[in-house]
Amino acid sequence: MHTILIATEKPFAKAAVNGIAAIAKEAGFELKLLEKYPDKATLIEAVRDVDALIVRSDIIDEAVIQAADKLKIVVRAGAGYDNIDLKAASAKNVVVMNTPGQNANAVAELTFGMMTYLNRNFYNGTAGVELRGKTMGLHAYGHVGRVIGMIGKGMGMDVYANDPYVEKIFIENDGIKYIADQKDLYRSCQYVVVCLPASKETSGLIDYSLLSIMPEGATLVNPARKEIIHEPSLLKMFAERKDFRYITDVAPDCGEQLKNEYGDRYYATPKKMAAQTAEANINAGLAAARQIVNYLTKGDKTFQVN
Repeated sequence: MHTILIATEKPFAKAAVNGIAAIAKEAGFELKLLEKYPDKATLIEAVRDVDALIVRSDIIDEAVIQAADKLKIVVRAGAGYDNIDLKAASAKNVVVMNTPGQNANAVAELTFGMMTYLNRNFYNGTAGVELRGKTMGLHAYGHVGRVIGMIGKGMGMDVYANDPYVEKIFIENDGIKYIADQKDLYRSCQYVVVCLPASKETSGLIDYSLLSIMPEGATLVNPARKEIIHEPSLLKMFAERKDFRYITDVAPDCGEQLKNEYGDRYYATPKKMAAQTAEANINAGLAAARQIVNYLTKGDKTFQVN
């Protein structure tokens, strides 16, 4: 019998855990649960005899992977997987997967919530501006970018997208205008939404060379990861351009400085919360369980990332 461990410092909703349990039971698997664990040592002890692991933002580093002698698969219930040591997993022939698309709507809705909050001056009672009729650029057109584009069109925005890994026809079939050069995206759009994954290639990618060519009244929107934004460039933009604004779902290291000096043009959520909805929580958890069952019973590696 295969054993699945749910190890979540920030637990799934009860409905998600119940759904995962039902999927495991139907497959004849045993399910173990480790929630709100106090330290890394507790996690290491819990993984020693399990075949599969479901996590959220929990850190699965080399020490955890080395301790899990029977481990065959780790699934990150969510899109990003930079919390898992892919190199260590591959060295032990452990498959790592994510659950792309399961939280896309939650991220997209928060994106527009942040944009509206900023545009209405943090709901302080003064006159703001509308999104309708404005230009919005999507830097990457994956699951999240696509849903953001759909909502933007519905709100009457003029939507553009740049993604070298997505065919032009696919983007244009969604009614989104394709832009081949990322510089042209930043040059053309009043709002640019960063939908990129965190990786070595994207770390610090959004720098002064892109930000400085944004049009007057530019707003950078980041529902992704803080590492993608080059922070010295961000500080330079705020100092040089009184029209530049930044909203993000994860505060940069320089966040306190931005809040103190440019608080009317900057907003960060108290903690990363783009995927924090009941629906996304359940969807990602159930998807993770199904992927584990499909891999262990059928060898299905559809969502493998290592």
